[in-house]
Amino acid sequence: MVPAFPENALGPAEPIPLTVLTGFLGAGKTSLLNRLVTDPALAETAVIINEFGEIGLDHLLVKPIREGVVLLQSGCLCCTLRGDLVDALEQLLRDLDNGRAVFRRVVLETTGLADPVPVLQTTMAHPYLVMRYRLDGVIAVVDAVNGAATLDEHMEAVKQVAVADRIVLTKTDLLTTPEQHRGRDTLAVRLRRLNPAAPILDAAANEASPERLLACGLFDPARKIPDVKRWLAAEAYAEADDDHEHHHHDVNRHDDRIRAFSFATDTAIPAAMFDLFIELVRSVHGPNLLRLKGIVKLAETPTSPVVIHGVQHIFHPAVRLPRWPDGDERTRIVLITRDLAPDAVKGLFDAFLGAGAPDQPDRAALLDNPLIPFGGVDR
Repeated sequence: MVPAFPENALGPAEPIPLTVLTGFLGAGKTSLLNRLVTDPALAETAVIINEFGEIGLDHLLVKPIREGVVLLQSGCLCCTLRGDLVDALEQLLRDLDNGRAVFRRVVLETTGLADPVPVLQTTMAHPYLVMRYRLDGVIAVVDAVNGAATLDEHMEAVKQVAVADRIVLTKTDLLTTPEQHRGRDTLAVRLRRLNPAAPILDAAANEASPERLLACGLFDPARKIPDVKRWLAAEAYAEADDDHEHHHHDVNRHDDRIRAFSFATDTAIPAAMFDLFIELVRSVHGPNLLRLKGIVKLAETPTSPVVIHGVQHIFHPAVRLPRWPDGDERTRIVLITRDLAPDAVKGLFDAFLGAGAPDQPDRAALLDNPLIPFGGVDR
C-alpha cells in the first residue's frame, strides 16, 4: 500500500485528467454538458457519453470519425459508451497514441441511475488506466426543483452528492415563490451536510464555469504542485462531524446513513502499521467507505508525506510527495461513509498508534489475532 518508490510517483509525466459528471435523471446534466463543450476552456477534450440520442448534441456535431465517435465544433472528441468503460478509455488512448485524436482532458458522463463509485474504482484499479489517467474530480448535478424528493427516494442520488468534488445546482431560475426559494435554501443545507467539502455552484447564476468545475484534484495543473489543503478540506469535515453530533437523526433516512468526518494526529506511524490499518479498514468496512482521502506522516520518512485516496475497497496507488506542501505536518484523513460511525475508524487508528481506549483492543490484540480479516501475525 505505502510506496517504497522515489519522488516521481505519478507514472507518466502527464496523466490525463478525468472528470466524472454524474446526477440523477432529469437533473440537467445534458444542459450543463452542452454549455461546457462549447466553452473554449474545454477545447481538446474527449467526452464520453452513453448514447448520442440521449443528449442534445446534434447541433454541435461536425462529422463522424468512426462508428460511435464524432468531432464537435469546439474541437472536442465525443464518443458513446457502449459496453465496458475500460474499453472506451483504452480506445481513446489508442487514438491519442496513434495520432488519430488530440485531447488533453476527458469528461465522462454517467447515466442518471448510475452509482458513481464503480466508475471511480475502474480508473483507480486498472493497472494501465491508473498510469494514463488521473481522477480530476466528480461533478454532481442536482435539480433545485425536484432534488429534495430525489434524495428522499433514491440512495444512488445521495451517493452521487456524497462523493462529489463539486455540486451544481440547476433550475434555480424556475423557482418563483417564497416557498420554493425556502426549499432551495433547505436543499443547500442538506447538500452541505451530505458533503461539507464540495462547493455548491448555481448553474443559472453562471457559477458552473469550467474554471470552477475543473482542476479540483490533488495537483494544481498550472503549477504542477499538490494543493493538499484544498483537496482534503479537512476543516469542513470536522465542522460537519460536530454538526452531526448535535442533531437528531433518523437512521432510516438516506441522508442520515451518510457520515462525513476527519481525524488528525501529529504522531508518525510506521509504514507497515499504516498498511495494516488500511487493510483492516478496507477488509471490514470496504463497502461502506464511499471515499477516503488523506496525507500521512510515516515514521520512516517523516519529511516526505504520502497521499492516499480510496473508494470503497479500491485504493489508488499512493503518491509520495517530496516535501510537506504547507506548514501543517500532521497526518490528516477525511472520510465519507455509509452506515459506519466515525468511532469505528478512529478507534482502529488510535489502536494502531498505540493509543487504545479502555475496553477497546490495542495494537497487539489487533495484530496477534487469527480471527481478524487478514489473519494476524504469521504463526
